[in-house]
Amino acid sequence: MTTIGLIGSGLIGSQVARAATAHGHHVVLSNSRGPETLADLVAELGELASAATPAEAAAAGDLVVVTIPLKAIDTVPVEPLAGKVVIDTNNYYPQRDGHIDVLDDGSTTSSQLLQDRLPGSHVVKAFNHIAAADITGHAQPGGTDDRRALAIAGDDEQAKATVAGLIDQIGFDVVDLGPLAESWRIETDTPGYGPRLTADGLRDALAAAQRQES
Repeated sequence: MTTIGLIGSGLIGSQVARAATAHGHHVVLSNSRGPETLADLVAELGELASAATPAEAAAAGDLVVVTIPLKAIDTVPVEPLAGKVVIDTNNYYPQRDGHIDVLDDGSTTSSQLLQDRLPGSHVVKAFNHIAAADITGHAQPGGTDDRRALAIAGDDEQAKATVAGLIDQIGFDVVDLGPLAESWRIETDTPGYGPRLTADGLRDALAAAQRQES
């Protein structure tokens, strides 16, 4: 059993937690408002769930999911995440996050910004191009015809293998699109962002993506 820490427990975070606990993993939930605000979700998830502060969730997790608005990544605790695999579910929405020059001009990606924030961690982009409800709603056993695929990106092969194993376990095929620098291929306004695609369809969508400056 793996302990998964969640920094952020909103739409995506809560669905990842549901999927993880359904497969026997313990989850430690956190948000910016305090553990007491997560009582209902903890009660729903049962004995495999608990709530904590973001720093405590980061420290407790064997694997940690950062699923907060990009504009808040400076609040992500650094020291307790050193040496750990960190899943980044985020997307850059200028209308929410404000304009960020290095993202607007395409010189980096949102996941690379998180990796810069966490130099001792192994950041893997995942779960950013699927609607929250579909994380549980579209899950299927391995080998199912037309099984949906999810993309991952990361600079550490072992970290990507860890995340791919979790994604497969909870119900999806995995397409590795390469390093974090290529994660723009699955961000907003790209062909792979949103639709339900098989692994072959997702590979085609990733290949068709074109980078656009904001």
